[in-house]
Amino acid sequence: MATYTPSGWPAGVHPPGSDDFESTAVGWLLDVVPPDYRLHGVLRRHPLALAAMARHHSKACVEGARQGYRTARTELTGTLPPHAVDSVLAAYRKEGARLAATARAVSLVERALRGEVFTEKMAVPASRPASPPPEVQPGRPDQGRTAPAGGRTRARADAVDAKAPRAEAGDDAKAPRAQPSDGGKRPRADAADGGKRARAEIAGGRKGS
Repeated sequence: MATYTPSGWPAGVHPPGSDDFESTAVGWLLDVVPPDYRLHGVLRRHPLALAAMARHHSKACVEGARQGYRTARTELTGTLPPHAVDSVLAAYRKEGARLAATARAVSLVERALRGEVFTEKMAVPASRPASPPPEVQPGRPDQGRTAPAGGRTRARADAVDAKAPRAEAGDDAKAPRAQPSDGGKRPRADAADGGKRARAEIAGGRKGS
């Protein structure tokens, strides 16, 4: 049965749980640390100790490469030609990436030596986007919705305004009727006054005769 190995697992090291896992891990870790580490038999007898020393060594190498990259231009400008400084920076970038990958691989081997079992993570399916709300077709009532209170008040105000022209029309219709009645009284009053004057003149004439 094949054992799962995570991404970044070092080539040449057998999967955890296999018969040759520990021996291949020790051989690879000895290649990570400086050559003089091979002189210490305790590191071969205790692979976990070797893995811990390889972890510290690989992390120190990564940090040293980063610090050298940050200061290379300042330290080398004026001593090396510009194109040589650029080449040194390119070497730092390339070796820095390799050292970082080695540090990650050392961490994986150490975790496996401590008994950790790696399992493949299942991909989580992407969630389906929420469907948009149904659109209301023009000309059809929006069923299931209640008109807001402001809409009702506005409808009542419109209804009151619609009744206003009727009252104005009634006032206009009544106004002309009052004019003929007043005009009719005035001729009668004028006729009565004229009659009184005529009678007074006739009476005055009789007295004079």
